[in-house]
Amino acid sequence: MEMGTVAWISLVIMMTLFCPSSLALTQDGLTLLEIKSSLNDTKNVLSNWEEFDESPCAWTGISCHPGDEQRVRSINLPFMQLGGIISPSIGKLSRLQRLALHQNSLHGIIPNEITNCSELRALYLRGNYFQGGIPSNIGNLSYLNIMDLSSNSLKGAIPSSIGRLSHLHILNLSTNFFSGEIPDIGVLSTFDKNSFIGNLDLCGRQVQKPCRTSLGFPVVLPHAESDEAAVPTKRSSHYMKGVLIGAMATMGFALVIILSFLWIRLLSKKERAVKRYTEVKKQVDPEASTKLITFHGDLPYTSSEIIEKLESLDEENIVGSGGYGTVYRMVMNDCGTFAVKRIDRSCEGSDQVFERELEILGSIKHINLVNLRGYCRLPSSRLLIYDYLALGSLDDLLHENTEQRQLLNWSDRLKIALGSARGLAYLHHECNPKIIHRDIKSSNILLDENMEPHISDFGLAKLLVDEEAHVTTVVAGTFGYLAPEYLQSGRATEKSDVYSFGVLLLELVTGKRPTDPSFVKRGLNVVGWMNTLLRENRLEDVVDKRCTDADAGTLEVILELAASCTDGNADDRPSMNQVLQLLEQEVMSPCPTEFYESHSDH
Repeated sequence: MEMGTVAWISLVIMMTLFCPSSLALTQDGLTLLEIKSSLNDTKNVLSNWEEFDESPCAWTGISCHPGDEQRVRSINLPFMQLGGIISPSIGKLSRLQRLALHQNSLHGIIPNEITNCSELRALYLRGNYFQGGIPSNIGNLSYLNIMDLSSNSLKGAIPSSIGRLSHLHILNLSTNFFSGEIPDIGVLSTFDKNSFIGNLDLCGRQVQKPCRTSLGFPVVLPHAESDEAAVPTKRSSHYMKGVLIGAMATMGFALVIILSFLWIRLLSKKERAVKRYTEVKKQVDPEASTKLITFHGDLPYTSSEIIEKLESLDEENIVGSGGYGTVYRMVMNDCGTFAVKRIDRSCEGSDQVFERELEILGSIKHINLVNLRGYCRLPSSRLLIYDYLALGSLDDLLHENTEQRQLLNWSDRLKIALGSARGLAYLHHECNPKIIHRDIKSSNILLDENMEPHISDFGLAKLLVDEEAHVTTVVAGTFGYLAPEYLQSGRATEKSDVYSFGVLLLELVTGKRPTDPSFVKRGLNVVGWMNTLLRENRLEDVVDKRCTDADAGTLEVILELAASCTDGNADDRPSMNQVLQLLEQEVMSPCPTEFYESHSDH
């Protein structure tokens, strides 16, 4: 009997060692291991991706569809310092809905096999070192809702097949090396220049830059049916012949013009490459001068036209007030509209603030930061010229205009929170030296017609060159948004901006100002009021009553994040990169299927 028992145990051990296990890793799990083998995991974040596991669903960054099949639904691994390439094996994950690998150090190409992930809804690959082009058959991802490939080294033409992605409502291809004409077809025709900014060789209606032939004439090029080399039809052949004949007929005249201006054009191009801005001076009298400086070289007006409009601004053009000055609305003769901030010369140290704001804003550009176009020094005042944002400030929409307040549904508020986090994270983590805003508040969040937020008013911004450089003697900012340690010491840090952002999140959720009178008996401000209601388990009383479409799951994530951002201990607050990561992972797509289905009509 004893020998039989020993024999039976030996048999079990033998079967365990040599026979295939019924608990073998799923096929999606094996595919993830193939993907892992192509990555350089410098922080060892994928250490629990083990081949002996039964399922990959508990692995770092992995979530699965509900059910017994354990198919992978999302890969969320941003900010993980991952290197290497994306393996072509990614195409085997046919049920994948979300791929988020942004802000890593990945290189190589975006594999064509990614288009086999036919259920993909969100593709986040920004902030890596990808080269090559966008897969030409990207249009096969018919459910794709978000595609962010910004801040890479991608090049080539933008595939016209993107135009077929009827569900696509967020597209960001900025800061790459794309070239050629942007196809003006399908959904591609709905995106503006913010989706393509930072690609100097792109042209087309979306970026307000006409495409030109080799002779320098504007031309609208026909689009091929696909992005592969296409055989010309008779119609397109006749079209091209017509263009060629017309060009040859005018070549003699055009050649004279081109030769005359070639030296000027080449010199201008060279100067633009080495100068960050252009400067135009106009003498007014011997003791005073008017000087106009435009940034990025994209103001399509002469200096005299701009100065004439600036000099004519009066009280009828005032639209508000900001840090250190008054804000005007300036409309050019062609109806181009800009916001102009007149610096208050009575402010102590306003000259220094002006120069600091100029230095900061003139050197950075981001989709979620207000765009500084230039500045002008007049004999009586100094003026900053910004893009005009149609919907005004978040403060106006939340608190002032009763009719427009209804526009801010739950999705709008999440979009504003996410965009604001992106802009602030850019200031903290991607600018060198890093920038602290010091006055994050709803009136400094401006909204365009697409409800995209842009952080404004850098009059209080402070550059951090070293650990001591951010110590100040005067507290600047707006009461209700200021972190307790900043109020006590006057020491501004990234974490004081994080606190202000946490208050902004609560303002979006509650619809109340940070110091609403209703808080007097419950915590004095929105942070104390929220903490009191949460302790009493009154979650439903925290949400703005006008925001009827808020879902409980996402609301809890937002409130937890806001509580973390407004922690009394600055060291316990997350960084803005961490805040952004959580918003992208948990808020934008907490349940991908439900989120994208709810946006499929937009």
